[in-house]
Amino acid sequence: MSKYDALRDHLRRRTGEVTCTLKEISDLVPGGLPPSAYRYEAWWANGDASHPHSRSWGDAGFTAHPDLAHSTVRFVPQQRTSW
Repeated sequence: MSKYDALRDHLRRRTGEVTCTLKEISDLVPGGLPPSAYRYEAWWANGDASHPHSRSWGDAGFTAHPDLAHSTVRFVPQQRTSW
């Protein structure tokens, strides 16, 4: 159980690209987002399973693309490779 599970579940219910404000994301996360999420684009790095926040959108099938100047994050569906 992670405090970011609500974000993961929110994204799983979406199809296509999703843009959220930092406030919308913070409202989903118990205790809100940490200050570093508002300051550092690196906090939104993709593919780092050691960080529960990154794992939340990755598990939902998305990559995060922050625009901190506009206080938004665009979540883009990951490309699926079919063999």
